[in-house]
Amino acid sequence: MTQPHAADDRHRHLFARYWRSASGFWTERSARVSWPLTLGLVCIVLSQIAVQYQLNYWNRDFFNALERRDAAALWQQVGWFVPLAVLSVSLSIASVWGRMTTQRKWREWLTRHLLALWLEERRYQRLGSVDGEHQNAEYRISFDARIATDAPVDMAIGLLNAVVTALVFINVLWTVGGDFRFQVAGHTLTIHAYLVVAAVVYTLVFTTAMVFVGRNLTTVIQAENQAEAELRAATNEIRELGERVPPATVALADLQGVRVALTQVLRRWRQLCHQLMGTTMVSQTDILLAPVAAWILCAPKFLAGDMSLGELTQASAAFVSVQLAFNWFVDNYHRVAEWRSSVNRVATLLHALDDADGIPEPTPAPAPGPQDHVVI
Repeated sequence: MTQPHAADDRHRHLFARYWRSASGFWTERSARVSWPLTLGLVCIVLSQIAVQYQLNYWNRDFFNALERRDAAALWQQVGWFVPLAVLSVSLSIASVWGRMTTQRKWREWLTRHLLALWLEERRYQRLGSVDGEHQNAEYRISFDARIATDAPVDMAIGLLNAVVTALVFINVLWTVGGDFRFQVAGHTLTIHAYLVVAAVVYTLVFTTAMVFVGRNLTTVIQAENQAEAELRAATNEIRELGERVPPATVALADLQGVRVALTQVLRRWRQLCHQLMGTTMVSQTDILLAPVAAWILCAPKFLAGDMSLGELTQASAAFVSVQLAFNWFVDNYHRVAEWRSSVNRVATLLHALDDADGIPEPTPAPAPGPQDHVVI
């Protein structure tokens, strides 16, 4: 098996272990909370897109009235804008509440689950004897569990929004843009639904560029998170020396451990900086070019009189909406990489806790007590 295939299999294996635990939020007792929140978020997203669709047509009618210098129609459109704006803002507020509540409840469930596995049957005492990269369990439970639950909620909402937005506004591009005809060597060539084709080609170019530039981002983020955890562990050891009774003196080896950990953090941070510079270059270029590309694509039809000013602005706005929907992967590449890194770290800890069951305790276990069956 080649190295890339081995890495892909490892990531799939880790994700499967993570999801086997994390999906309990929707299948166990917490389902009575998780499912209403999930369905509510779906309804909010669909409602937001419906309002966005109405605003797109409002944009067309407003600029058509402006082009005709029709004051009555113009003020009528201003009146329509107020309830659309209020509804849009209200749905945005509801989306924030639903999203953050889901993230909080899921994080609470997963953190309690990890703590229970860590403490039950004193697995924390046996982790040191398990092979693998599962150091700093407390960091994985507190930090990585947060990202592993926060990010997928944001990304799932964004992906649903992107898919539905693309389907809705492709219809607008197809209807308003129509076909584009041009002459080449005396022959008339036609590109059917040319704005849709342009949006797809534009997105493919920037998605390919992002995948190429950020191909190592997940590995770099995972290494940086591990380095941060090791620095925290090294400094915690010094703190623990000071809290002893009587306090212990910090040895040269302890200071050297902190220096080494700090050097690793700075090196990993520099690598992360270089990766983010590349992905930022691609994403910012995309953001700057998208509206300009839309206007350039619509300009020939507008100048030929085949498209009104309102239709031009409507098609341009729809092109940007479709492009943003198609470019969901580009816009979220860093977030996806960070999430995958945290999922891998949580899954690695879960595997280590699974393996710890087959290792005897390093010291004689006391009589069974409350912590043998932990409820967090």
